[in-house]
Amino acid sequence: MNSLTAPAISARGLCYAYGERVVLHEACLDLEPGFVTGIAGPNGSGKSTLIELLAGVRTPHRGSIRRLGSVSLVVQRPAVPETLPLTVRDTVSMGTWGRRVGRRQARKTVSEMIDTVGLAGLDYRPLTELSGGQRQRAFLAQALASSADIVLMDEPDTGLDTASRLRIHELLVNQAADRGAAVGFATHDENFLAAADHVVLLDVAQHHPGEPASSAHPRGRG
Repeated sequence: MNSLTAPAISARGLCYAYGERVVLHEACLDLEPGFVTGIAGPNGSGKSTLIELLAGVRTPHRGSIRRLGSVSLVVQRPAVPETLPLTVRDTVSMGTWGRRVGRRQARKTVSEMIDTVGLAGLDYRPLTELSGGQRQRAFLAQALASSADIVLMDEPDTGLDTASRLRIHELLVNQAADRGAAVGFATHDENFLAAADHVVLLDVAQHHPGEPASSAHPRGRG
């Protein structure tokens, strides 16, 4: 942790439940600018819920979250209505909305991000015609095009082959190292976690059956 830089996101004592089913209990973590943080744990431990809380999609039932900067979120298996006439370029272009850049620069950024995630040549392909992995990469390109201070991803490697997963790992590391973004992602992939500087483990607390607890273990970027 860089003691000279305030966390981009600081979460303390987060609790969340779906009805009577508690999925997060007293979870705490910091996301640091320029660092990649992986969130790991078994199914049902609250990884996706924690990502959504950090992004502001959900509100914790108890606890606090402080954010410094803009946030971009890539969800797991984003649903795309069959009637929605969106192309890859349309999708990625949404990432530039709200940014103070000219149209020419925005178009250049969109083209660069499409190429970066390996979708070059598919600019005008409808999202509904893409594979699940290709859709995931399109939404990742949208997030990268936003140049957000904080990039959050829920299972960003879902549906990707080995080569694509390695590319995504590299992109996440580059977002932190080159841009200084605070990157956080949830995953089961050990190789993906190996790309992180820090790992937050969500486990079932022994004194509260069914209630996950969070502990952080720093790892070197590798």
